[in-house]
Formats: sequence, C-alpha cells, structure tokens
Amino acid sequence: MTKTYALLLRGINVGGHRKVPMAELRSVLEGLGHRDVKTYLQSGNAVFTTAADAPDTTDEAVREAVEAAIEKHFGFTVDCLVRDHAYLAAVAADCPYPAEELEGKQLHAFYLSERVDEKRFAALDRDSFLPEAFALGDRVLYLYAPAGLGTSKLGEALSRPALFKGLTVTARNWNTVRKLVEMTEHED
Repeated sequence: MTKTYALLLRGINVGGHRKVPMAELRSVLEGLGHRDVKTYLQSGNAVFTTAADAPDTTDEAVREAVEAAIEKHFGFTVDCLVRDHAYLAAVAADCPYPAEELEGKQLHAFYLSERVDEKRFAALDRDSFLPEAFALGDRVLYLYAPAGLGTSKLGEALSRPALFKGLTVTARNWNTVRKLVEMTEHED
C-alpha cells in the first residue's frame, strides 16, 4: 500500500539563501524511491507517493529520511514537515475562519511539528491586533490577516522565535493550503 504526502520545507529560497531548486528536490525525492513527485511554487512544497515496499512510511520516518537526503545533496540542513492528505484536509475543514469568503492572502496556516496550547501565547494581547486574529488547531495555527501577511502586525508578533521555541514551523497562505489538499487527494 502506498501513501501520498505533502512535504513542507522551511526557510528555503528566501533572499537568495538556502537555494533548493525544485527540479533538484524532485530528483532527491525520487532518489529515495518516492513516485509521482510534483512541486508547487518555489517556496518548498512537494507532493509524492511513498514506495509500496518502503519499510517505514510514518510521517516522522519519511521526514527524517527526506531531511537527511536534502542535507546530503544540498550541504545544509532544512527543517521539513511531512503531512498526509487526511491531515491536510482536516486542517482545511477545521478552519475557524470563513475561508471560502476570504482571499488566499488573508488566511494562513502555520504548520507546526507538534501541538501547542494557548499558554504559549499568553503574553500576546490579542485585542490589540484586532481585526487580525489567530486560532489553534491540530498542529496548526490559523492566522486571519485581512490586509495580508506582509503588513500584519499579528503575523510579525507570531514570527518571534521564542513563541515557537523547540518547534518546526512553516506558514502557507490559504491558496497553498487548498492546493496541497487537492494535490494529495489521490491515495492508493
């Protein structure tokens, strides 16, 4: 049995640093035995199907193998998250904001390596950022930023490394969230 995953790379191809060309990333993933490899945008999104004979296809085992292969090929470490279709679809379905009524730039999903609780954000005065808001889900933080992330004061506050210490975090706008759900929906 095979499984389709989305691979979310953190912090690549930004400002000319940590360049990971998508054609090379596809080659690295194929070298690990994955099939049907596709990339989306240049910001580090890939979708692939695991090999039917792969010894361990858990999210963590796949992530570890991909991170090691990326480091070997490119010569630097890239934090990654690996998520299957069911998880990605649940993130989209469980969004507490009216996603269908919003532009993709107004809503973002911060994918997290593990669950977090509200205590982590206790120092943020949420009312001071209104109408911007955020909500927590299963290993995801939803950010509603009506004017977009580029001018979001709440987005800036959430980008403080101390808030997510010990976690891998990577954000995607809602257009990308939808596209990754669509690209992973064909599982064997």
